[in-house]
Amino acid sequence: MGTSQSIRTVLLGAGPRGTSVLERLLANWRLKNPSASGPGDAATLHVDVVDPYPAGPGHVWQPGQSRLYLMNTQSFYPTVIPEDPELAEPVAGGTFDQWRGAQQDSPDSSLTEDEQAELSVLGSRDFPSRALYGRYLSSTLDQLLAHLPEGVTVQFHRTAATAVRPAGNGTFDVELEEGGPLTAGAVVLALGHLDSRLNAEQRDLQSGAGQLGLLYLPPAVPADVDWSMVPAGQPVLVRGMGLNFFDVMGQLTEGRGGKFVATEDDGTAGAVPGQGRAGLEYIPSGDEPLIVAASRRGTPYRAKANLAGYYPSGVTLRYCTEAAVGRFAAAGITPGFDHDLWPLLQRDALWAYYSTLARTRPDAVTEPEAFLALLQEAMRPHAHSVSHWEAEADALVARHVEPDQRLNLPGLAAPLAGRSFASQAEVDAAVVEYLLDDARRSALGEDDPVKMTIGALHHGRAVLKTAVADGGITDESWVAGLRGWFESFVEGLASGPPAIRAEQLAALARAGVVGFVGPDPKFSLDRSAGTFTATSPWVRDGVVRARAMIEALAPANRVSVNVSPVLEQLLADGMVRPRMMMTVEGAPVETSGLDVSPHPYRPVGANGSVTEGLYVLGLQLSAAQWGTAIAAEARPLNGPVYSSGQRTLRDADEIARHILGL
Repeated sequence: MGTSQSIRTVLLGAGPRGTSVLERLLANWRLKNPSASGPGDAATLHVDVVDPYPAGPGHVWQPGQSRLYLMNTQSFYPTVIPEDPELAEPVAGGTFDQWRGAQQDSPDSSLTEDEQAELSVLGSRDFPSRALYGRYLSSTLDQLLAHLPEGVTVQFHRTAATAVRPAGNGTFDVELEEGGPLTAGAVVLALGHLDSRLNAEQRDLQSGAGQLGLLYLPPAVPADVDWSMVPAGQPVLVRGMGLNFFDVMGQLTEGRGGKFVATEDDGTAGAVPGQGRAGLEYIPSGDEPLIVAASRRGTPYRAKANLAGYYPSGVTLRYCTEAAVGRFAAAGITPGFDHDLWPLLQRDALWAYYSTLARTRPDAVTEPEAFLALLQEAMRPHAHSVSHWEAEADALVARHVEPDQRLNLPGLAAPLAGRSFASQAEVDAAVVEYLLDDARRSALGEDDPVKMTIGALHHGRAVLKTAVADGGITDESWVAGLRGWFESFVEGLASGPPAIRAEQLAALARAGVVGFVGPDPKFSLDRSAGTFTATSPWVRDGVVRARAMIEALAPANRVSVNVSPVLEQLLADGMVRPRMMMTVEGAPVETSGLDVSPHPYRPVGANGSVTEGLYVLGLQLSAAQWGTAIAAEARPLNGPVYSSGQRTLRDADEIARHILGL
């Protein structure tokens, strides 16, 4: 883009991604115009920020939402301000943890009582509420606006954009629901989480519910839902046991006056051997429904381990390293996920498990030192074929490790696989056992082999994010491998809630407030009975009926079904298009994200052309990047610093520099 002395830019989206672009525009403008002396200077930058939700927090992170909605990352993790010395220095702001510490030392007078109360006990390793993170985003935006460089003006529009159209001379007209239009030389699509149209099954359930007088709550941002509609004392089916499930759980239990109280160690599976630990008991208020939860695995995501950092310090990748995966590109090879990348991370997962097991349970391993030396040699990437090293490793494990201590890697994500149950009560007991065992392992942290296996997968995921981006792997392996099985596998293990949520869910099940359907559930409408039904093929006579059903899922992140006036207009006008990938059979498959040309990311139109001046950042890049929904990672004090950690902030910087002609 040219070095215009008068630059006008429109940011569509005022949440974290839009705030990051604004911050990078300000930082790079100051770098570009260090000698600006006042508003009379010729060079000017005007930024219009468009979003119907409050600027800074945006839709998801609004400070007024329930404090029961927790982040699934600790205080030390998130940031919207980069810490990269290669980028222009920020004009203001810092990480969430820096803001947390500053507010504890000298609280801002505008903090509410609830915000002050949460901050007073919130540590660096604790999980903050989404509301408090929203307050950080709002405060950071205020700091940026208080430090605007000379020549910069910013105007906010609390409305939705309805269209973006070329206006000639390299400019765009941005139409708004209220006010406008706005004219600018650059437009950034930082749209964030969008509503989406329901799929065929969901439409049938919603339509049938309306006809039968049932309650059906479709996928939604949890803070948008009126939970008072769910009747007390009656069964409610909840589909999905990922992160949104715990939001539903909190609103229908603690949110209705129930309380969790600590109990003494009773010797159950929740206690750490040799240490003992308090458990939890749930005291119902009487206003709760009977929650009956279901998911494909039959269990929720595994809980986060108790660690000092985001990644376990005791796990160092040996095989799936940035250097190792970088060799493919250096050699001109586009790797496949299953054949080339997964075997590297699989080795790291096995090594993390067995090295931790040998250290913490040497009685379970015959000749631990010799076993680890032989295992390391068997897994060393050399002339062995993929099947050869796995067979050799399996043989070593069979000779040296007690049967009940061997790693079943797929089984970690599907703990009920292969089991059948005689009753719903048996399912409930099995899930409670799993939850308490998982919470116990989380408490052990770096001394638990399972959690360190997951830690290796978590490390490896950070490496893979860079390796697979921008066509880094073949289309067919993106569709069938990365998104086909690995994404759900690793998310169920490494993207779970705080460990307290697992303990709370176990307490709710023991109190009779929560039950479970079982694995591989099937949902339907029984019109004759006037109810929803859910059944698991692994549970005998396990039909669950309810007059209310909740989809504990976020709206689908697919640009072709997202409900957004501006995105729908851009698609209809051919200014953007979904990315298509080819399967191994040669069939085209529409992916979830926009087709873009890097770098910076600009959408590819229906005719294959790239529209200059139009940029994309965030969730709509899900076909070019993997893991874009995750917040930027603050620079860790110790351990590896992965290039994927602040990738979204570098993307924002690239957009800002391109707009400013740097």
